[in-house]
Amino acid sequence: MSPLPPASVRVRAPGKINVFLEVGDVQDDGYHELATAFQAVSLYEEIVATPADDITMEVSARGPVDIEGVPTDDRNLAVRAARLLAQTAGVDRGAHLSVRKAVPVAGGMGGGSADAAAALVACDALWGLGMPTGELAHLAARLGADVPFALLGGTAVGTGRGDELSPALARGRFDWVLVPNELGMSTPVVYGELDAHRERHAVDIGPAPRVPAVDPDVLHALRQGDARMLAATLRNDLQAPALHLRPELARVLERGESSGALAGIVSGSGPTLAFLAADESAALDLQITLSAAGLVALHVHGPVAGARVI
Repeated sequence: MSPLPPASVRVRAPGKINVFLEVGDVQDDGYHELATAFQAVSLYEEIVATPADDITMEVSARGPVDIEGVPTDDRNLAVRAARLLAQTAGVDRGAHLSVRKAVPVAGGMGGGSADAAAALVACDALWGLGMPTGELAHLAARLGADVPFALLGGTAVGTGRGDELSPALARGRFDWVLVPNELGMSTPVVYGELDAHRERHAVDIGPAPRVPAVDPDVLHALRQGDARMLAATLRNDLQAPALHLRPELARVLERGESSGALAGIVSGSGPTLAFLAADESAALDLQITLSAAGLVALHVHGPVAGARVI
């Protein structure tokens, strides 16, 4: 007799900050080659998976997250992750996924990717598959560029489309204050704005192809656990197009940096802003200052582990 499935499995997966993101030229397939350094931070998506006849999903919010418009059908990456795992493993059972979101929707922090990674881990446990992490990572890469990192967590360098990962050593703890925005941004639109900007200035930069690479100083700062060194090397090629599309974000960046942050950066394709603080105490002070100014400010730290059963 096969063992009964567990009554439920709870998994959490982290959001991420791109502490470095260099974008290459657009390829024939419409995608861009990337070189990025990810850091997983302590803002988590949670999924509770329970046995069901089919794969279904519901969404609720944890904290100041607008979940209006988040799909709960096969358009959702978590549902697609569960279906892909079931198809790959030959599972004929279902799962109901109860997703509690804390990572801003369309906020440049990989919340949907974290949901997908959490769904893979939750359904693997719910169905008793025991699939090796490497196989789950292979499935994760089929779902989206950020999903393998949400599965891995910690700190990593991503190349290709960002899904070819190499773990990076990061000592100590980095404290961040996040300022989300109630209006999300479309990643394809931000990339399109970057391409348009580059096309407008093609004469200035010349025809040489861009071969993106992570700045060695970023990796050195992470290895040293040195927040000030990391602040000096933060870079995001999507920041300029994001600020062009949403000029009001620049004012918030200026406010954070004038209120004690070592540096501020647009997270991924935006619009979430991430401010690096010198330490935990400085981050708490910054959070209080920005909150007093009427902004939503969240204190998080990294690096943290990837998708895990809790």
